[in-house]
Amino acid sequence: MKLTISKEDYLKAIAEAEAEEGSVIAATIARWLSVTPPAVALALRRLRRDKFVEVDRKGRIALTKAGREISDKLRFRHHLVERMLHEILGIEWYKVHAEAERLEHFISDDVERKLIEKLGTNHVCPHGNQINKSAAERHKLGLRLLWEAAPGSSVRIESMYERDRQLLEYFDGLGIRPGVDLKVLSRNYDSTLTLRLGKNSVNLGQSAAQKVWVS
Repeated sequence: MKLTISKEDYLKAIAEAEAEEGSVIAATIARWLSVTPPAVALALRRLRRDKFVEVDRKGRIALTKAGREISDKLRFRHHLVERMLHEILGIEWYKVHAEAERLEHFISDDVERKLIEKLGTNHVCPHGNQINKSAAERHKLGLRLLWEAAPGSSVRIESMYERDRQLLEYFDGLGIRPGVDLKVLSRNYDSTLTLRLGKNSVNLGQSAAQKVWVS
């Protein structure tokens, strides 16, 4: 059995989509990886053949123990690479996800050990995310989406969805990044929030506000 980069990408995407959205079906993976439904169907046949995933009668996809081990390892290495790029090399926080997507497949066990020695394992990535932390677990920790914050409340940005480079650059231009304090001034008729960041006020649409976790 050959474990290809494509198989690793699918397994990681299944794990990440499961953590963010709960139940995962083929359409979820097609949207998550921006690939066609036929490509997903072919990949799932191969992953089932290799006993990395199971698909029930309703089309719900679940990782097997072997599939979970691979996805967890890859997600951990992705986390280490993001931190290396940002904390050691100084690459902007909104750029590191795409770079880590490419590099994560080529990290050896030796390099992984060295990165752990240098960076440790108990820190968040540049986007504020912890390894393998699901939406349900974030809610249990008292976090909520920025869109859910009540008008008049003061919040701190803890983490955000990291797969959309353009969105992250947009956030950075507005000053919206992990660790920033802001106040929700109002929820508007046009499905936007008016936010106070320092001395500036900005409007943020619902779809973007649902990609940011706050405390």
